[in-house]
Amino acid sequence: MLKTISASRALAQLNGALSNLPNPSLFLDTIHLQEAKASSEIENIITTNDDLYKSLVADKKFESAATKEVLSYKEALWLGFDRLREKPFITTNLCIEIVQCIKKNTAGIRVTPGTTLSNSHGEVIYTPPSGEEIIRKKLANLEKFINQNDSLDPLIKMALMHYQFEAIHPFADGNGRTGRILLLLYLKMEKLLDIPAIYLSEYIIQHKHAYYQKLRAVTKDNDWEGFILYMLDMVEITAKKGLLRLEEVIRLMEQMTEKIKETLPKVYSKDLIEIIFRLPYTKRQFLINAGLGTPKTVGNYLMSLEKEGFLKSVRVGKEKLYLNDQLMQILDDK
Repeated sequence: MLKTISASRALAQLNGALSNLPNPSLFLDTIHLQEAKASSEIENIITTNDDLYKSLVADKKFESAATKEVLSYKEALWLGFDRLREKPFITTNLCIEIVQCIKKNTAGIRVTPGTTLSNSHGEVIYTPPSGEEIIRKKLANLEKFINQNDSLDPLIKMALMHYQFEAIHPFADGNGRTGRILLLLYLKMEKLLDIPAIYLSEYIIQHKHAYYQKLRAVTKDNDWEGFILYMLDMVEITAKKGLLRLEEVIRLMEQMTEKIKETLPKVYSKDLIEIIFRLPYTKRQFLINAGLGTPKTVGNYLMSLEKEGFLKSVRVGKEKLYLNDQLMQILDDK
């Protein structure tokens, strides 16, 4: 299928660009937060980039309920990658660990009978399997399918796996977010994307109606082709967009590096640049932790960077944070 070739090529280009970065892990926090934000938005859990990044950096804990949920999603995503490093398989137990991390509870497999999924008009559109034994059996079959070696193209397999997980709907809540984390874990497991620098959920938000329509068409009309093509489009378009966004951030980083070297040579260091690009907000403590100087010295560095227009200071409670406004603009750009 031509579509699998173009989607795989787009992923490979993004993967190559990430591998060539001097510090590939530099943008990971930012990327994972953006994916967490978008995935949560699909479930109508809405927060802003500004709130999200402030809550991560500031000492003052002011997170809204939505921000807390997004941060839990990011934590679950990292948990998934840690588990894959220990054991490169996607399992039922891993799915349970992920949903418990997202929901911050000890929920397991759905046991409540009579679960149905309804549309916005309250009409039942799907009844998932019920009974813990049946759900566990279906998850065991899915686990076997995901982890077995076969001749199926991995991106087609990813689409099939995603539908099956969503159709089993194993948990009382958090299925969508768990399913989207599994997509990123699968790309890593199949060595299609070593660093999960991709916002798949952003595409689903922008094509939400089509996503649910295609899922339902598989159940109702056995239309696998339409759903697989949707998923391949998602991967290709998201990978291309991710590459462009990455290039934009790198370009900004290079430009800012040159300007800081030129205007503030005593302030410049490679470590400093990495700190102000790791997340849009930074603070004095981050520079102290990196060994860039005494509290007074690094405070002067940040004030100089603000004076020259590289950063903007923002008060959060008694604390002063510094915003890399140009980086935030790139992240906010849909």
